[in-house]
Amino acid sequence: MKNMKPLRNDPILKQRRKELRHKETEAERIFWSYVREKQFQNLKFYRQYSVGPYILDFYCPSIQLAIELDGGHHNDTDNKIYDAERTEYLKELKIEVLRFSNNEVLEDAEDIFEKINVFLNPPLGLRGGQGGRYES
Repeated sequence: MKNMKPLRNDPILKQRRKELRHKETEAERIFWSYVREKQFQNLKFYRQYSVGPYILDFYCPSIQLAIELDGGHHNDTDNKIYDAERTEYLKELKIEVLRFSNNEVLEDAEDIFEKINVFLNPPLGLRGGQGGRYES
């Protein structure tokens, strides 16, 4: 993949992205209500944004941050493998991926945004954060 620039918002995936926006989960609806129209740190987030062959739940191109909200099916072995491959692909493109469960968003969305804030602005001793999944 070196020296290759992956297609963003591939027209082939347009219909699927549209379907996903119309069939959003409750967690996605809540998350979007916090980030739409630059409400969160004046950052522009997109819903169902594709990078290469993958459709990201939420993506902020200015800071190259993908937010994935995972349902219970992401705990299945096959889905864990798929998610790991996808995250590796995105990391090669210098896109950080933060994953949260749908339940985390439903139970305490504000806590999710505190964690994203810490990721974006780590305390001095933790600069160069590692990203990944936040565990409650």
